Amino acid sequence: MTTTSTSAQEFFARTEAAERRSADEIGQILENPGFGSTFTEHMVLVEWDKEQGWHDGRVVPYGPIPLDPSAAVFHYAQEIFEGMKAYRHEDGSVWTFRPERNAERLNASARRIAMPELPPTIFLDAIKELVTIDEAWVPPAGEGETSLYLRPFMIATEEALGVRPSNSYLFCVIASPAGAYFSGGLKPVSLWVSDQYVRAAPGGTGAAKTGGNYAASLASQAEGIENGCDQVVFLDATEHTYVEELGGMNLFFVYADGRIVTPELTGTILPGVTRSSLVELARERGHDVQERRFSIDEWREGVASGEITEVFACGTAAVISPVGRLAWNGGELEMPDEHKVTMDLREELLDIQYGRAQDAHGWLYRLV
Repeated sequence: MTTTSTSAQEFFARTEAAERRSADEIGQILENPGFGSTFTEHMVLVEWDKEQGWHDGRVVPYGPIPLDPSAAVFHYAQEIFEGMKAYRHEDGSVWTFRPERNAERLNASARRIAMPELPPTIFLDAIKELVTIDEAWVPPAGEGETSLYLRPFMIATEEALGVRPSNSYLFCVIASPAGAYFSGGLKPVSLWVSDQYVRAAPGGTGAAKTGGNYAASLASQAEGIENGCDQVVFLDATEHTYVEELGGMNLFFVYADGRIVTPELTGTILPGVTRSSLVELARERGHDVQERRFSIDEWREGVASGEITEVFACGTAAVISPVGRLAWNGGELEMPDEHKVTMDLREELLDIQYGRAQDAHGWLYRLV
């Protein structure tokens, strides 16, 4: 068991909310928490400036963050974030999944957006501090795919206009109880191929988890919804030929001979923590997992010929989702009904995260 260190206790001052929800009130919320709509009673804040570095860590009541209208984040979009979950195990303990990878990715995003890197110890201690004080908001074990969703983020706060990196930043962690991503039960998603918009270009910010990438995907997402689809597939910006990712999920293609292909990380694709975990789990199951460029034509032709037997998407929020339909301007294609590999990998990953299976990889990190 890992406990909060003395240094963490000294670094993070704590101001507890004056009024806390009762156990009954929290219980009613956890019966149907939705996703990202209700937040816990506290948040973690840490400041940065050139003179002091990272300082003034504190746990405070959840609420608005005062910012000057000239704050750099509003004008030059210096903003990065992460997405994680905390899981309740049967013995009442609370764990998260591979948080070191999230800390690494946050810093990779920070380097790309010209923001200061956050020491991983502060990142991990901030998560632990928040979950410790708001542990009551972690849903009980055995309640389906419920969890406490964690959102660490960093924003530029300097009060000045000028196209340059900010001289001050704020790191924050908030949390939201989350039910299953698909409230009506897991079902195959339909995907729209965007031929007008791209998510990221070589040399751009595609590998960074920054809000601008998601903003850039919203117009095509709306186009997909207008065409009866749930998500959008983005192609590469140069040749408009190679599959990259969805608006917030990575893709996998399962072949009849057991091969699994996922688009390689070219610098324009976000390196998903779930993605890397599935690559490892699939290889341990004996699959030849190939990370390579994968064209939209190979997708269409592989499904039409029966060579591709399953397609699935993955990400922190939805875990793993089978793909049921692909549509584009001028056509559409139904995916195979077979989802055995998809569902086996999904069950294995969830069993590790919820403590129902042995964590042979050391991926779990205890919070409480």
